[in-house]
Amino acid sequence: MKFWTLPNGLTVFRIALIPLFVLSFYLHDHWITAAIFFIAAITDWLDGFLARYLKETSAFGAFLDPVADKLIVGVALVLLVSEYPSPWMAIPGIVIVSREILISALREWMAELGRRATVKVSYIGKVKTAAQMVALVILFSQPPVYSQVVIFGFAMLYIAVILTLWSMFIYLHAAWVNLRDVPLE
Repeated sequence: MKFWTLPNGLTVFRIALIPLFVLSFYLHDHWITAAIFFIAAITDWLDGFLARYLKETSAFGAFLDPVADKLIVGVALVLLVSEYPSPWMAIPGIVIVSREILISALREWMAELGRRATVKVSYIGKVKTAAQMVALVILFSQPPVYSQVVIFGFAMLYIAVILTLWSMFIYLHAAWVNLRDVPLE
């Protein structure tokens, strides 16, 4: 299997977009910031689709794709908390980042047990990601004034938070047998 494939290139491209994304945010160019984030969100979907379609899945892609997703979303949430310094933005940011850390640790631990398939990505996880990406694009496209569009972006973000918690409980439920039955050494 080739290392440099189109899907892996898109994943690396998504990571490379992060400095441009941050720069455009601090230049207060809302539409460019939203466009860069939108491109990153589309490449998240596209790299996985192409990897399966072109039969170019790889260990490198399986490792780097979720890292790229967590990096861009983590950076986006930190920037939005600075843009909207209130509990209404901080709470979703904390929930989403905490869930990502928890599920990443759970997947790593389950892989060590040889049971990684127990915590594979669920349909709810995919819907959560879509709602999250839509919310973030909307929030980045607007100045930090509580307009109807921004309120809709926040509503989408809270829908993403509900789905975030739901998907987390699905993963924890799937792994529960292993969590409670494995003795510590």
